[in-house]
Amino acid sequence: MIKTLLGQVKEYKKVSLIVPVLVTLEVVLDIIIPLIMALLIDQGIEKGDMNKILYYGGILVALAIVALIFGALSGRYAAIASSGLAKNLRKTLFGHIQELSFANIDKFSNSSLITRMTTDVTNVQNAYQMIIRILIRSPLMFIFSLMMAFRINSTLAMTFLYIIPILAIGLFLMIRFAFPVFDRVFKMYDRLNKVVQENLQGIRVVKSFVREDHEKEKFEDVSEDMFKNFSLAQRIVATNGPLMQFSMNAAMLLISWVGAKLVVTSQMSTGELVSMFTYVGQILISLNMLSMVFVMMMISRTSARRITEVLNEESTLTNLENPVMEIPDGSVSFENVNFSYVGRDEKNVLRDINFRIEPGEVVGIIGGTGSAKSTLVQLIPRLYDVTCGAVKVGGRDVREYDIEALRDAVAMVLQQNVLFSGTIKENLRWGNSEATDKEIERVAKIAQADSFIQELPDKYETVLTQGGTNVSGGQKQRLTIARALLKKPKILIMDDSTSAVDTKTDYFIRSGLKEEIPGTTTFIIAQRISSIQDADKIIVLEKGQINGIGTHEELMQTNEIYQEVQASQQKGFGQHEEG
Repeated sequence: MIKTLLGQVKEYKKVSLIVPVLVTLEVVLDIIIPLIMALLIDQGIEKGDMNKILYYGGILVALAIVALIFGALSGRYAAIASSGLAKNLRKTLFGHIQELSFANIDKFSNSSLITRMTTDVTNVQNAYQMIIRILIRSPLMFIFSLMMAFRINSTLAMTFLYIIPILAIGLFLMIRFAFPVFDRVFKMYDRLNKVVQENLQGIRVVKSFVREDHEKEKFEDVSEDMFKNFSLAQRIVATNGPLMQFSMNAAMLLISWVGAKLVVTSQMSTGELVSMFTYVGQILISLNMLSMVFVMMMISRTSARRITEVLNEESTLTNLENPVMEIPDGSVSFENVNFSYVGRDEKNVLRDINFRIEPGEVVGIIGGTGSAKSTLVQLIPRLYDVTCGAVKVGGRDVREYDIEALRDAVAMVLQQNVLFSGTIKENLRWGNSEATDKEIERVAKIAQADSFIQELPDKYETVLTQGGTNVSGGQKQRLTIARALLKKPKILIMDDSTSAVDTKTDYFIRSGLKEEIPGTTTFIIAQRISSIQDADKIIVLEKGQINGIGTHEELMQTNEIYQEVQASQQKGFGQHEEG
């Protein structure tokens, strides 16, 4: 875990190494200052020697200024190093997530990944800054101050030997009981983010069903659980403060009592006693800071583990050593394909799938809810890998192709239409970043999107909000179809992508596809038979198995499920016309 995180320091290694050097120099000066102060008191102030006072006073001022400069520089460089680590971590995390397969991402919720890239990275950043600065400064200050205290008076310095075990036991107990609580807290952060994310994404549904109170209650429940656990963790950690304060007060009282006797009996000078108090303060402050570092490390340990879980996750989809880069054509065949999301045969959602599609054919897929229609087409561009059997494109197993080359040859219009914040033109150019304005307008016309775009104030420069919430469902579908057409793919997959448009528009879109991409193999998942009845082949799925394959006319003669769907839709259409 530590090796993985330190590997992200990268270009900030030099800055990270400078910080301990500056901190060490600062500590050395802080240790020298009390010695000069003792000389100022004993040889200057007590003897009334103004020259000594000015001499030692000047040295003190110079040392304090230089120590301040070293301290400021160490703080600045520590901030740069920790911020750089956080930047690299976020960049690496985000990049790694892009490389993961759907199966990998399914292991982590979206809210959890967001928490890991934000809250967890910030915790690691804060811990790293404290480690390279405070964790270096505190032990050095403690050791050097203790050495100087023994040098001045070993009897007084022995006081610390009674206090250190008390602090160590308190710190151990704090870590022992607080760490499991912090572990629970970060899981609750995931839950809280999930509730917020779901609410904001589905805010229209929440309001339409008048479920605001229910959502508030969900949020308050998670927030209350987080409050209770975080309060418990903070109460455990807070015991460190009183314990440290008690130790400091006890040490001061003992040193004051013993030190006063030593001064009265001339066994110790006033300047040495003042220096001893300074060193005592430095020792106790260093112990206090050390305990704070341990608390921060305890919190960040959970965060670090959660970050490395993602970084160490290996994609279930990988390229061969020498993958095939060219996809010859859009032919598709499924050979004895089984698929399970959990990788076990007894949990298969697709079973015994066998069919072959020639380049340029239009294939309709129909079936009831849960028949695995979307799952089937997601195997073609390797969004998932088959559990058993083979999916072939262009006569080759899809696992033999370079993943990017394969997916570049396949355009998908997903069931859940996703648009990104930016202009309409920028969204369409996801299909082809080099597309000209004329090409964009042409595919928009084929997708029946140009008409509504022209009615917008800024036309193709109209800015879409996140998720495309400022356009209707049917408009989103037409935009995503246009985006897919810009890829000029060998295979086009339309996953129920015209469900929100009327039958007339649906017909125009299908007619436009035939003219625009006649050589492209097209898969159309649909609920309406009218959307697929002109297809070269229609696949009927039932419970993850093929119930029938054929043309519309053939299935109307041989397939009961297809006949029932057709009859129910014709009946519904007739009733609608009658009304």
